[in-house]
Amino acid sequence: MAGGRRRRRLHLSKIYSYTCGKSSFQEDHSNIGGPGFSRVVYCNEPGSPAAERRNYAGNYVRSTKYTVASFFPKSLFEQFRRVANFYFLVTGILSLTDLSPYDPVSALLPLAFVIAATMVKEGIEDWRRKQQDIEVNNRKVKVHDGNGIFRQEEWRYLRVGDIVRVEKDEFFPADLLLLSSSYEDSICYVETMNLDGETNLKVKQGLETTSSLLNEDSDFKDFRAVVRCEDPNVNLYMFVGSLELEEERFPLSIQQILLRDSKLRNTEYVYGAVVFTGHDTKVMQNSTEPPSKRSRIERKMDKIIYLMFGLIFLMSFVGSIIFGVETRQDKLTNGRTERWYLKPDDSVIFFDPERAPMAAIYHFFTAMMLYGYFIPISLYVSIEIVKILQSVFINRDIHMYYEETDKPAQARTSDLNEELGMVDTILSDKTGTLTCNSMEFIKCSIAGTAYGRGITEVERAMAVRSGGSPLVNEDLDVVVDRFAPKVKGFNFVDERVVNGNWVRQPEAAVLQKFFRLLAVCHTAIPETDEETGNVSYEAESPDEAAFVVAARELGFEFFNRTQNGIFFRELDLVTGKKVERLYRLLNVLEFNSSRKRMSVIVRDDDGKLLLLSKGADNVMFERLAKNGRQFEAKTQEHVNQYADAGLRTLILAYREVDENEYIEFNKSFNEAKSSVSEDREALIDELTDKMERDLILLGATAVEDKLQNGVPECIDKLAQAGIKIWVLTGDKMETAINIGFASSLLRQEMKQIIINLETTHIKSLEKSGIKDEIELASRESVVKQIEEGKALLAASGASSEAFALIIDGKSLTYALEDEIKKTFLDLATGCASVICCRSSPKQKALVTRLVKSGTGKTTLAIGDGANDVGMLQEADIGIGISGVEGMQAVMSSDISIAQFRYLERLLLVHGHWCYSRISSMICYFFYKNITFGVTVFLYEAYTSFSAQPAYNDWFLSSFNVFFSSFPVIALGVFDQDVSARFCYKFPLLYQEGVQNILFSWKRIIGWMFNGFISALAIFFICKESLSHQLFDPNGKTAGHEILGGLMYTCVVWVVNLQMAFSISYFTWVQHIVIWGSVALWYIFLMIYGAMAPSFSTDAYMVFIEALAPAPSYWLTTLFVMIFALIPYFVYKSVQMRFFPKYHQMIQWIRYEGHSNDPEFVEMVRQRSIRPTTVGYTARRAASVRRSGRFHDQIHKDLVDF
Repeated sequence: MAGGRRRRRLHLSKIYSYTCGKSSFQEDHSNIGGPGFSRVVYCNEPGSPAAERRNYAGNYVRSTKYTVASFFPKSLFEQFRRVANFYFLVTGILSLTDLSPYDPVSALLPLAFVIAATMVKEGIEDWRRKQQDIEVNNRKVKVHDGNGIFRQEEWRYLRVGDIVRVEKDEFFPADLLLLSSSYEDSICYVETMNLDGETNLKVKQGLETTSSLLNEDSDFKDFRAVVRCEDPNVNLYMFVGSLELEEERFPLSIQQILLRDSKLRNTEYVYGAVVFTGHDTKVMQNSTEPPSKRSRIERKMDKIIYLMFGLIFLMSFVGSIIFGVETRQDKLTNGRTERWYLKPDDSVIFFDPERAPMAAIYHFFTAMMLYGYFIPISLYVSIEIVKILQSVFINRDIHMYYEETDKPAQARTSDLNEELGMVDTILSDKTGTLTCNSMEFIKCSIAGTAYGRGITEVERAMAVRSGGSPLVNEDLDVVVDRFAPKVKGFNFVDERVVNGNWVRQPEAAVLQKFFRLLAVCHTAIPETDEETGNVSYEAESPDEAAFVVAARELGFEFFNRTQNGIFFRELDLVTGKKVERLYRLLNVLEFNSSRKRMSVIVRDDDGKLLLLSKGADNVMFERLAKNGRQFEAKTQEHVNQYADAGLRTLILAYREVDENEYIEFNKSFNEAKSSVSEDREALIDELTDKMERDLILLGATAVEDKLQNGVPECIDKLAQAGIKIWVLTGDKMETAINIGFASSLLRQEMKQIIINLETTHIKSLEKSGIKDEIELASRESVVKQIEEGKALLAASGASSEAFALIIDGKSLTYALEDEIKKTFLDLATGCASVICCRSSPKQKALVTRLVKSGTGKTTLAIGDGANDVGMLQEADIGIGISGVEGMQAVMSSDISIAQFRYLERLLLVHGHWCYSRISSMICYFFYKNITFGVTVFLYEAYTSFSAQPAYNDWFLSSFNVFFSSFPVIALGVFDQDVSARFCYKFPLLYQEGVQNILFSWKRIIGWMFNGFISALAIFFICKESLSHQLFDPNGKTAGHEILGGLMYTCVVWVVNLQMAFSISYFTWVQHIVIWGSVALWYIFLMIYGAMAPSFSTDAYMVFIEALAPAPSYWLTTLFVMIFALIPYFVYKSVQMRFFPKYHQMIQWIRYEGHSNDPEFVEMVRQRSIRPTTVGYTARRAASVRRSGRFHDQIHKDLVDF
């Protein structure tokens, strides 16, 4: 391809009705040069003085949160936004004053350690983002150096005005103006999957004037042009500008713009001029910061912190009053105060009876510092460490790895792990999420005869609920082997048609025309593998690819496309041999959403002119000629049956075109294409509409977008877990309902509440076109239908009757209005299933917001396309499916998975574990800190609130960091209250998270009370054991340092033994950290005590010389452990035996060996917090219920239990 020589000489603009080769100056172009349209690009002169004066942004992009300069200030600001960290910063600063009850280093060092650890974690995460930026910015592209030569250069060095050459399958490095391509008329194919999630190829075309001038590399040596256009903006689908070339001015539209991050496909190369770079590009303008999401547990944890602040304030306030009173009453007696040992004469304010009020105020600040140990300084950093490790386990779970695409699960944020265990409602997209978005040709109707013996999953569901299927009878009874090797896009089985047998059919000529149409009427491009000779296709949509593949598999193989020809091989009816045929392609009448059809005009090898067309049934049947309706009734019947089976249908028709008629059409068509008037599009539509009339019906196609593997089973298990599932889809109501049946979201016994605007009155108003009347009548109709639905729900009362709500997009518009949405939500939440059809992306996001805010429960949205981004960002948790619709949903999600079925393990196993672990972890954190803090408080109260710490300074600061944090981190990472197998077996266990049983205020206060009881036992037993006896054989009594050392030892033992009692699943890691924490205390005490007295202060040799030799030290420690833990042990035994939580019932099953007893397991499983109304299990239960055995059996089981 040296020198840019063109290999492919296709002049596609002659057959397409492109709007780009010639275009008109629309009204918007008059704004060029004004506000918002001030950008000027000097093409091929990026370094000129005029260009440099503009000072446009470079092409370097940055997605990191920090820079080298901003990391420390911004990260520190983020850390001290947390109220606990800010509190410790204030107390740390106060510790530098004389008010401090401890050494300032011992207060500031742990805070510095915690802040540094969190900043390191932030830095590592941001460095990973930096690595991704480096990879993108260092990609290379060919850039014109000014001498007709293109050299490789990194993306980051691109400037506005540079000319670049992009090769096939490369990404565009910036927003480019398409100048020319390997096609003679500057056509190129672009994949925009990274921008809008669509996999179909888009066609772009440069201006004719640049296409004719710029054919190879050397042509750019003297090329100069100026582009004047709009300023950078977010609109992906609009561009306004003009090109000034050789003193002429040409209008530019989005059709000439190649957007950054889209990919060049099926085109050897393109040349482009850089218009927008870096953060000015449209894709970067559209990139927004993801919304800040915090879990409910984290928000509740903040409330606990505030509660602890209130408690500290109250204790400090009360203690200060008592201290002030005590100080005022501390009068001189016989020349000395009663508390002479506090040395009041040496203090400026403290302990001075004459200045008691000020002493009380100063004591308040000192007490606020001293009682700060009620708040765990390491809580936040420990939780972050735990969540990161939990995310690693999610990412590496082999059970959520999809081998076919080599995609594991990926937790893109670790902040929401515990929310996965609290999901109340799932809002799911359909296409690509529940289904594969991989179309398969499965059935067709030709000449009034239905072909295709395959049975869709929807039909299987229909057969189950109705005892048979309209398309399954004694003549069509073959079920496709789902495990047989298949061709992608082709799942058609019918011996009457395959292997050339179609020639024996009575209407063989019609079948031949039908398959020829599939092979010719498309815009696909074939690619032949040079080694194997196999032909593959690049098509604009999955449906179109399926049609071309089907034609190939049925003997009509499209294998080559040229400038004006389509080549295919077929079986000759006369000779019975394969022959190559050439159809000359004259015009392509493109598909769009308003036309709902696509046609080609061709000349066959007999010289006949043919118009071949395919489109939606509602536009095609009305275009049939009187003599072309021979098979209409049967075809319509089959199309309805295909829709019932969840299939997507198209009608195929053709007609012969008269030579004179075509000459006239082609002349008018070319004139319309070349027109620069504003009504150009209307002219083209009028001409094509006139040509696509009087068609002769051939038949209909039916393609299936199959359910993903495991979807019904996953939905059933989630429904058993009590999770509500809503489907938000853009599909038709009939298709969505049938997919609902196939996936077990709907069942036959359900009463369907359908809300739509398909009434006669509304339709007649729509024909009149009076907008206000239509809106008023529509709103009233929707309100009436919602009220009727609520009445149905109320009438059913407490019965087990299940309802399904199905609403279309038009009705949803009114249902989401402020005055109506509360009533709509009440109806929806009372139904077992909710399906919203024809939903726009905005409506998906609004429904998600309504459910989230209206119910106050955790919502999870799951989708795979760009149209799901709003929904994913609005929900508490956004799950992106890394499927075939690009990465937009994944990039906007919190967690990505490859298949919908992995949601079962993600929620029921990882979600439950994370919720249980984080809940227990936080409760234990406050337990241990209250145990520790209350001993500090009691000792200070015992010393008449004199602000005397119970422990050495470094004992105080080390407790949270070294002697109690490691076991709680291990709990958060490794503990399992129930194994994964039992999470699946008893899905209702998940309701513990939905109802927040494990992190309720009752449980939190219970753990705090347990800490208070433990602290009382520790303080009073230790104090009393040393009060009335000599401590050692030398006759010495126990001093402050001995009591403090004894109490601290007991605290370390008690909180770690409490952890051992709380763990459900021991691993070697737990043993190491629990017993290691205790051992670390003794090692620390010996090493610290051996240091110089100026550093170790009152801990100098306290263990070796005082504590260790004394038998009472060891006996007291033993007694304290027993008495402090007995209350918890008794409570837990009674609660576990007589009032077990659901997970404890399952633990009993495991411990008592009932896990293989089906009757006992079923009895526990039926202790339902919420009846299951969705899924095939509910369908079976309804069947048993109808037989009259269900309630009796459950009653018997519960009585036995």
